[in-house]
Amino acid sequence: MATSDEHGRGRVRSAAVAPANWTERLSEQGFAYVLLVPTLLLVSTMALWPLVSTFEMSLRADALFSAEYVGEFVAFENYAELLTGQRNAILGSPFLDFSQPFQSALTVTLIYVAIAVTLETVIGFGQALVLDQSFRGRRWVRVAILIPWAVPIAIQGLIFWLFFQPGIGVGTDVMQSLGVFSANPLINTTDTLIIVIVADVWKTSAFMALLILAGLQSVDRSLYDVAKVAGASKSQQFRYITFPLVLPALLVALLFRTIQSMRVYGIIETTGGCSTLPSLTCMVVSTFRSGRYATSAAVAFITAGIVALVALVYIVKFADLEVGA
Repeated sequence: MATSDEHGRGRVRSAAVAPANWTERLSEQGFAYVLLVPTLLLVSTMALWPLVSTFEMSLRADALFSAEYVGEFVAFENYAELLTGQRNAILGSPFLDFSQPFQSALTVTLIYVAIAVTLETVIGFGQALVLDQSFRGRRWVRVAILIPWAVPIAIQGLIFWLFFQPGIGVGTDVMQSLGVFSANPLINTTDTLIIVIVADVWKTSAFMALLILAGLQSVDRSLYDVAKVAGASKSQQFRYITFPLVLPALLVALLFRTIQSMRVYGIIETTGGCSTLPSLTCMVVSTFRSGRYATSAAVAFITAGIVALVALVYIVKFADLEVGA
């Protein structure tokens, strides 16, 4: 009788310990993957499907005189003609031409990204270092630095268009006195590129400062006390404490800004215009408006590929930092 009771209690305990459903039998990693399934489905629907559709469209011919959006399948002909310059006549400006770097959409975009992101990072880092200090009125200084970032792109473009408009703004006179600008910089490709870079740095340095400041605020302050006791100078503290610990946040900020800069369009259109300063996004918009949907898709997919390559470089670098930590 006692043996039967013990078996009964054992079955009750086993039933109580047994998982109630299949999710409880999963490991923590497996359960995490299950929770990610809805997100993966959403990303696949909202991001991957349009990307695949755009790529499929880019493999077809333009159909200017047809009821269809695109024509017959031509494989990689659009990409080959873009990269070799065979489409330059219909594009209005070269897609890739190293002999004319300030007339080519790809080289203009890359030059703009390299200079603008570098300046924004340096200026933003300096602003973040200042805002990380304790001083009277720091809250108001933070608000003042963020104001340009809050300005809409259309208004930002209008501000700089007026500032460098001959006979209206003082910017042209100042730059001409320095021997930098031509008489009408808004119709000169090189001058317009400088204006667009200055406008973007003015607006977006605050964004970089905000992200870098978040990294600075996470640094343990006791490390600086130890460094002071050890006799480390300010430059040594920055080199061995501040910069290594802020680098992950800096890489995230660089990733966001690089991706955003590759898609530059609004500030160009509201200052000199895409006819003066070509960019990849300007080319996508112009070819789309002219009904060349396949060509537009090819330019868009090349842009997406460059962005993905840049993102991969940042992600690999970030992973190396994580492993090193």
